[in-house]
Amino acid sequence: MGLTGSGQTAGRGAKGVARAEAVGKASGYGLPCANCHLYYPASLEACPTCNSKERVSPKVALPVRKAQAVSEPAPDNTALEQEREAFLKEFKSQLFAAHAEVANAPVLCSLTERHADECEPATICKPCYDRLQERVDVCEAALHIDLKEAAQIVYDAVWADPSDPAKTYSNAAAALLAELRKRSGVSSLLGPFQPLGN
Repeated sequence: MGLTGSGQTAGRGAKGVARAEAVGKASGYGLPCANCHLYYPASLEACPTCNSKERVSPKVALPVRKAQAVSEPAPDNTALEQEREAFLKEFKSQLFAAHAEVANAPVLCSLTERHADECEPATICKPCYDRLQERVDVCEAALHIDLKEAAQIVYDAVWADPSDPAKTYSNAAAALLAELRKRSGVSSLLGPFQPLGN
């Protein structure tokens, strides 16, 4: 019995050494498992996941070539150009017809509450009207000058040049008008109704 036990121990020892050498050795991956398709090292006899000893070759999906459809012959270039020209002519005629409808449509004023009669056709476009309305709003805001501010402007103009009492009123008026022009953004262009400055 002693021999058998020591022989078995020796046999186990040899397998353990072989396994230890196999584990210590770097080995590449082998084929995948037949059951779970897990790639495991070629040095292992069985799959570490499902313990199956069978391996299969890897499945590589090859590109499937589809049968090429019979290509239609290329259309004649002149026929294609004629088709394009006909389409463009039709499209342009539809575009002009739509534009004519829009141009001939009656334009109604957005301020209908101010019109007792029919609306007249507009002679100014909306963006220009909006710009003019902004300018009028600025001028109107300049006319709402505070009484104290206006009095201070007149006072400063009167006492700026006290040498000639006859000019005090004109100096005050000129200063007040200059301030209103500045606030409203009106340029001081020389015209028939504007006196020359000093």
